[in-house]
Amino acid sequence: MIRRHSSKLVLAATSLALFQMPAAQAASPTLDKIKEVGKISLGYREASIPFAYLGSDQKPTGLSLDLCSAVADKIRIALRRPELGIDYVPVNASNRIPLLQNGTIDVECGSTTNTAERQKQVAFSVATYVASPRWLVSAASGVTEPKGLDGQTVVITQGSLNFAVAKKVIDDQKLNVMIVQAKDHAESLLMLETGRATAWFEDDILIAGLVANASNPKAFRMLVASYAPSYYGLMIRRDDPEFKALVDAAIKEKMASGAFDKLYAKWFEAPIPPKGQNLQLPMSEAMKARVASPSDALTP
Repeated sequence: MIRRHSSKLVLAATSLALFQMPAAQAASPTLDKIKEVGKISLGYREASIPFAYLGSDQKPTGLSLDLCSAVADKIRIALRRPELGIDYVPVNASNRIPLLQNGTIDVECGSTTNTAERQKQVAFSVATYVASPRWLVSAASGVTEPKGLDGQTVVITQGSLNFAVAKKVIDDQKLNVMIVQAKDHAESLLMLETGRATAWFEDDILIAGLVANASNPKAFRMLVASYAPSYYGLMIRRDDPEFKALVDAAIKEKMASGAFDKLYAKWFEAPIPPKGQNLQLPMSEAMKARVASPSDALTP
């Protein structure tokens, strides 16, 4: 009996070693690049609360940064280089893909939506969040539904995928609106706050994050109408399946162990820096489904 038990332990240890070996031996251009330069470069957004933003100490923080930290640990194991440091690089909606493609960053740790069009340029991890775009208006506004935006000015963040979604909504409902674009989400909210725009169209969670940390969160409200879900993921270079497998493995392990649920609660159901606001957004059924069965699919 003792001998049989020992054999099982040896087999388990051997299986674990074999599981880890392919990552170290795989022909991954990204891993080769990281090994050559001696550091891991992570791109982060500066105002995408709670996924990636600058905390009160001016250091990047958020759910996506926590997940990227797990990815960095996987990279160190794969390359057998525990000393590898991390270089944090700020990115925005306009330059995040070019900076990934030219090798400035190895992983984009933000709130980027996985789409078929973007997959022609980059690759994505399994979904890390399921979002739905909505309209945000001033609480004092009389607008209660999208039709109330007729004849108004609306703002959309430059480079946001939701520009096309908003345009379709506007066209489908035959709304006569003027669309203006802001350089980032913070400016979009400011335009709404100062009355330069009547509504802002963006993913619900990104809106909730900025509103929670605004000087007066009660000054805003979301319209009830929501639209097709979209799936966020960590963004990586195309044509590097070995590296994608490593990134996916880091996230899947968090989801399987229950650690992802704790990270979600940390960022969506508890006070977060810098102002201690609680987004109070429990995990949706769509997100629970992706945690139970991780996937990078573009449909439910």
